[in-house]
Amino acid sequence: MENEEDLQQFLQASIDHEEEMMRTYLIEAERIHRNDDLKLRLREFAEGNAKRSRQLIDEMNRMRDA
Repeated sequence: MENEEDLQQFLQASIDHEEEMMRTYLIEAERIHRNDDLKLRLREFAEGNAKRSRQLIDEMNRMRDA
């Protein structure tokens, strides 16, 4: 079984990954000028990453408060 520190590191790495993907999707969406559908989908992907980041942060906070 993982110890709490390992789990915290895993969650932080996951948050970092989700936030990096969110930034990448938003940057690419801004570069697209001729395909509004793709631009919208990339923004929606970024929103999904933001939601997962918030959920992971909530989990870390629950662990710290326990």
